[in-house]
Amino acid sequence: MNRVLAGDGERGAALARVVRDGEGGRPAPRWTWDDTNRWYPALLDAGVRVERAHDLRLAHMILRRSPLTAQTPFAQAQPGPWDRLEPAPAGPPPPVPGVGPAPEGLFDLGDLAHSAHPEHEDLDPAAELAAQDAAVAAAGDPGRLRFLLAAESAGALVAAEMHHAGLPWRADVHDAILTERLGPRPPLGQRPVRLEALAVQIREALDAPPALNPDSHPSLLKAMQYAGVGTKSLSKWELEEIDHPVIAPLLVYKKLSRLLTANGWNWLDTWVRDGRFRSEYVVGGVVTGRWSSVGGGALQLPKDVRRAVVADPGWTLVVADVAQLEPRVLAAMSGDEAMAAAGRGGDMYAGIVASGAVATRELAKVGMLGAMYGGTTGASAQVLPSLARTFPRAIALVEEAARAGERGEVVSTWLGRGSPRPGESWDEVQAGAYDADDGARARSFTRSWGRFTRNFVVQGTAAEWALAWLASVRRRLWGLGEATSTSSVTGADDVFARRPHLAFFLHDEVVVHSPAEMADDVARELREAAAEAGRLLFGDAPVEFPLTVTTVESYADAK
Repeated sequence: MNRVLAGDGERGAALARVVRDGEGGRPAPRWTWDDTNRWYPALLDAGVRVERAHDLRLAHMILRRSPLTAQTPFAQAQPGPWDRLEPAPAGPPPPVPGVGPAPEGLFDLGDLAHSAHPEHEDLDPAAELAAQDAAVAAAGDPGRLRFLLAAESAGALVAAEMHHAGLPWRADVHDAILTERLGPRPPLGQRPVRLEALAVQIREALDAPPALNPDSHPSLLKAMQYAGVGTKSLSKWELEEIDHPVIAPLLVYKKLSRLLTANGWNWLDTWVRDGRFRSEYVVGGVVTGRWSSVGGGALQLPKDVRRAVVADPGWTLVVADVAQLEPRVLAAMSGDEAMAAAGRGGDMYAGIVASGAVATRELAKVGMLGAMYGGTTGASAQVLPSLARTFPRAIALVEEAARAGERGEVVSTWLGRGSPRPGESWDEVQAGAYDADDGARARSFTRSWGRFTRNFVVQGTAAEWALAWLASVRRRLWGLGEATSTSSVTGADDVFARRPHLAFFLHDEVVVHSPAEMADDVARELREAAAEAGRLLFGDAPVEFPLTVTTVESYADAK
């Protein structure tokens, strides 16, 4: 049974009782709501986990763009309030360091719903659900679309749960990492001693005045050019080719400056609270269906700070990642049995070498990435003909996607997520394609869009596999039940207090925070969930999705 939530409606304990217990003794229904983040955080705070939900906002975006629904009234309708609906935040923003928390009540759930959705009065969830059901029923392949919508909505539940649970984070360990790399925490507005010492070395190597600020790229480039350092940029790759005394300290300065800026003390003060890092995941935040994140750079945690990700006492981190996900997805999508065989039993790139297509593993990796991302120069271009002969169906699939993009067509993932159209700039460029002055620009634009669609079909389908994996992992972890001998993590009333749960996700990798006594069971379920995701998407295709699974106390020890 579906139950549709509309408006600001119920909140807190009353809603929690309905979701937890069902109504009139009936089992709890599948909930349909406008946006998971508007409703689910309050339920999690009340100790309630929702088993299934349908996220209307996410489904709307998919159905409006999918080639499978292109001929339906739903896809052809003029933009309306559901098209303008912005994703709601998973919670209030973190306090600004030194300012203190927001005033009480400023960010309560009702206010969040209004501020995130000022046009919510125009939304009719029941009507939208009926329109979506009709669009799916009229689609070219309803089964695939239903799978995609269910997986996307399950991903939204996972994202909200990971935000609620948080990634365990030791602030003292993080501070020690920064002190080790940068020196003691400096007063506000000053550089750490290590960076200041490097800045002095940079000035001395350039014979520059004390006022030179290495953080000012225009000033630094001007000083380097004045000193005879032949560089037009500060990219690492260009600097490494230059022989000059300034290069060594400058490269170290750039690396440490990135650490300070991205994950320094200000980041620690802002994003880590009560031993947890809680970033906000944006499901489908990238047009391919990959996730993005808001705040804290959750999808870009550098190795430098992963030592701070430490399991709670009596708990452990179970880390799993799938090897060569996108090439394996390509093999399954295309039905290329030779490529599937190359990935059987472990390292696909080693299997490509064994097939005779290329001579080394590095060439196999470069060649496959070039095939999927449109590499047209260097080693990638050199090995592509051999890969096309050995794996003709796989290479033909991405080549066909590229040609479709070059014609300005929409391409689709395995389950039906559609690529965006090139837009007005495409039309303007193509209008001048036969003009002598604009022809080169038009051809460049065309090839660039072809590279995008080439990768879209593979990366987007890999994101669908990951959604299926996450949904299966979520279900399986809950089915393991509670630990019997481990103290709770976040309080006796928390929904995940004694249960293994997803704490982090990065495209093809997950981190589960698990009671130590359940780690082996978690590792088994992660592997079985990966196999299940492959079967659900690709049936009996002979493609394996092997995982590397490690059980560690610190995330830094996983790789």
